[in-house]
This record gives sequence, structure tokens and C-alpha cells, in this order.
Amino acid sequence: MSERKNSSALTNTPTRRQWIAGMAVAFCGVTLRSSEAWARVEEEISHSAEAIHQEPVFKASRKRVYEALTDAKQFEKVVQLSAAMKSGMAPGAKSAEISREAGGAFSLFGGYVTGRQVELVPNERIVQAWRAGGWDPGDYSIARFQLVEQGTGTKIVFDHAGFPKGDAEHLAEGWKINYWEPLEKFLG
Repeated sequence: MSERKNSSALTNTPTRRQWIAGMAVAFCGVTLRSSEAWARVEEEISHSAEAIHQEPVFKASRKRVYEALTDAKQFEKVVQLSAAMKSGMAPGAKSAEISREAGGAFSLFGGYVTGRQVELVPNERIVQAWRAGGWDPGDYSIARFQLVEQGTGTKIVFDHAGFPKGDAEHLAEGWKINYWEPLEKFLG
């Protein structure tokens, strides 16, 4: 640690903490001692956020996986194979409505999952503002599907963040039994 301080002093390069504190002072438009600026920055950062990271692999091309996730007719078939449907989701409910335009809405699992398409890069990436039916009005999370070629198949590097605290375990299991497992069956 002392070597780092000495090398910073010799090169006039601030440490990471000094740099962040200086940026906080610059953005706040006030002059504070570094320790005060650092304390203000630390108070504004959550260190307890929950997130989900999963990497399912499918024996299908990126194009085929992308189409299955963004085409309502195909995703309806995925929903039919899901645990949610097997558990008695309302019969006759429209299981998938999906806009294929950035900014467009989607409604899945009979309206239990809703949201907006934030970014759609064909065969590469899907980013959604995503919410479950039991959440408070206005609560949305971000679900990001990055499609990565893996041999003749596709790996989805999936990240989900911004959901209500305490929901991680339930959501992680839900992604497996309602998306990945039925998608694998659908893609064959």
C-alpha cells in the first residue's frame, strides 16, 4: 500500500479514491475536502444490489435463438413447454405478444411478464425493460440477452438486474424453468 502511495506521489497520478473524490467535487460544484467528497459518493452507491447471471447453451444458431425469443408465434410454443403453463396458467390466455421494434411492448405468459424492447440487434443482442406481474407499478428491471456463437450452437450470456430485493432466487429459477429449459426443447 505504501508503495502505491509513493508511486502516486512521485508521478503526480492520483489514486483511484483521490480521483473519484475529485470527480465528485467537480460534479457537485462545491469544494470539499477529499474525505468529505468520498463519504458523499459512498452514501450514494448501493453495495447490496442483487443480479442474475446465467449462460445457457443451445444447439441452434444465433439466428434461430434470436427468432425464438423475438417472434411471438415461436415464443408461444416455448411458453407451452414452460413450467408456468404446466402449473395452470390461465387457459386461453394469449401467451406471447412481442414487438420486434426497439421501444415496442411485449407481454408474455398470459400477461404475467410485460415490458419494452430497449435494444434489438438481430442475432446478437436483446435488451428489455422487464417486469413481473406482482411487482409494484412502475418497477422495471433490465434483462440483457447477449447471443454468442459457440461452435455450431449459441450461448446466451444473460444478465438480469434492477429487480426488487429478495426476488433473485425466485427469478433465477424462473428463467431456467420458463425460458431456458423449454427453449432447449423447442429448438431441439
